[in-house]
Amino acid sequence: MAQFTLPKNSKYTEGKAWPKPEGASNVQEFRIYRWNPDDGANPRIDTYYVDRDDCGPMVLDALLWIKNNVDSTLVFRRSCREGICGSCAMNIMGGNTLACTLGIDECGSGAIKIYPLPHMPVLKDLVPDLTSFFAQHASIQPWLQTETAEPETEWRQTPEERSKLDGLYECILCACCTTSCPSYWWNGDRFLGPAALLQAYRWLIDSRDEATGERLDNLHDPFRLYRCHTIMNCANTCPKGLNPAKAIAEVKKMMVARAV
Repeated sequence: MAQFTLPKNSKYTEGKAWPKPEGASNVQEFRIYRWNPDDGANPRIDTYYVDRDDCGPMVLDALLWIKNNVDSTLVFRRSCREGICGSCAMNIMGGNTLACTLGIDECGSGAIKIYPLPHMPVLKDLVPDLTSFFAQHASIQPWLQTETAEPETEWRQTPEERSKLDGLYECILCACCTTSCPSYWWNGDRFLGPAALLQAYRWLIDSRDEATGERLDNLHDPFRLYRCHTIMNCANTCPKGLNPAKAIAEVKKMMVARAV
């Protein structure tokens, strides 16, 4: 069996263990990935202790408590109640999810381990670089494209046509599904990944859109679409309960139907 060794500068080390809050009787331990590109040091795992009696119920509440009360240098994304749902996606206890919707009590016993989304370049601490992810989303042209004259009021759909978008439009582009996909880990530079392909299907079946042929042409590539092997990590990890694998399968069916 082949054995691989990580480069020395990529191995994380044991970091600082912060003291427990004084007088706290209900304490939860957190072990959090830290990395600062400016200090030249290896990544590390810092240990924090949160006073549960002074903290909200969600993992994001704990991160905010740590930042406000213990270590202001801890860096993570969050945009709750700011119209950018999905910003606090990270890897918690081995699974990709949203820190704002995962309860501390749901994480089981022992220390809660938090890392950035996997297989993405890290900008700092828990913040991944999603530049490529959003560029791939933009490449599927996620907007309505029409050729007929614009109506005086709005583009209309029947309730039945509108219902076809259920399970697709709810995607918040948190990247949980894409960063859990082994096919994306292996071919992230060419495979669009579950989130972008789910969004592509959302526009392909929109009855108002008139660029179906061009959209399918854009996806007709050995890598952009067909690297999906239906591993189903995407559906299992989606915090919205969506099924990108099913959407990708439907796109493949549209490709076959067009070719017949």
